[in-house]
Amino acid sequence: MGKLPLRARLATTIGGAAGRASRLTGRGDGSVIGGVLSLRVEPDLLRLLAVDRQVVLVTGTNGKTTTTRLITAALGALGQEVASNAFGANMEAGLTSALGQARGAPFAVLEVDEKYMPAVLAATSARVVALLNLSRDQMDRAAEIWMVARRWREALAAAPNCRVIANADDPLIAWAASAAPRVTWVAAGQRWHEDSWCCPECGSHLRRDELGWRCGECSFRRPSARWVLEDSTVIDASGRVSELSLALPGRANRSNAVMALAVADFFGAKVAQALPRLREVSSVAGRYTQVDRRGRRVRLLLAKNPAGWLEAFDVLEPGSSPVMLSVNAQVPDGRDTSWLWDVDYRLLRGRPVFVTGQRRLDLAVRLEADQVAFELADGIDDVVDKVPPGDLNVVANYTAFQQIRAVVGRDS
Repeated sequence: MGKLPLRARLATTIGGAAGRASRLTGRGDGSVIGGVLSLRVEPDLLRLLAVDRQVVLVTGTNGKTTTTRLITAALGALGQEVASNAFGANMEAGLTSALGQARGAPFAVLEVDEKYMPAVLAATSARVVALLNLSRDQMDRAAEIWMVARRWREALAAAPNCRVIANADDPLIAWAASAAPRVTWVAAGQRWHEDSWCCPECGSHLRRDELGWRCGECSFRRPSARWVLEDSTVIDASGRVSELSLALPGRANRSNAVMALAVADFFGAKVAQALPRLREVSSVAGRYTQVDRRGRRVRLLLAKNPAGWLEAFDVLEPGSSPVMLSVNAQVPDGRDTSWLWDVDYRLLRGRPVFVTGQRRLDLAVRLEADQVAFELADGIDDVVDKVPPGDLNVVANYTAFQQIRAVVGRDS
């Protein structure tokens, strides 16, 4: 990397020291506090640290952290160091910290909060932007998703040297990406349709059939894809079919993997090189981790919004193994829990269901409306003691997930 100016070097040193102190004292991984202090010393540090790097930005409502991890693994096939914000600190401070900790890395794969993507794209002059999906999330904090898509569209149109790799099956993603000069379309799928019934171009109703989606009034329609997820296989841009065989469960992770393979291919890491590395990823920042707790095998699943809960339920094994649901409403989660009514909980009928978390009564009312039997509980250990030895799936939103991880141990 190019030599940093004196102020930027000082800022990086201070941020690195603060991050190490945070880790040593058990206050966190240091990725945020280090970046905050660095930026106070040099406000332009993110741009300076991104110079001469091949930067990939990954954004969307769901799957950012996992896709970032998968792209990082795939690019490892090139034999070069890759900087990344592996634990999901996805605003300016976290991104700055990630780049500062890996000064010599020629590649950087950065998860970026949806709201901040345009500013980060301008600051880093990213080579690639991967657009995953857009749906409602933290409506009391983030902008309405059509506004997010419009801001993305404007930012991408103004980045002529950036390659956009976008999910063609999400109409809002397709609309945002279609303004970019260079786009690689990926048929990564979209199970959640409740936020994309209307055409983002003209506002008319979107029609869906076996060929995809299209507007009934204007010419806006699903673009043809060069990469395709088909069941458990990927069809790459040359037409070759490869079995994914991931350790990560569920269709959503197969979708994330196809996006990762398309990004890696852009940089020269072909499927045959990258896919074995993706198969080695079994947990991402604690998500999908399995831990033994008093003779029970506890699997942790993160779900933060209606689309995410739909995908989490897809991961549950068939049968009647117990499920614990936990919902908080702290600032990182969003204070508004009305989105619980958009989730179809009928899929849980016939299983023992336990409800915990700060907003457990909100969730209990919702389960009662869907005629799902449940039991209130005080926390993960209370549930562990109530279920027989065997499997226990835990589905939790952000801060509830972190609290549960702190109890059962951070084994990943």
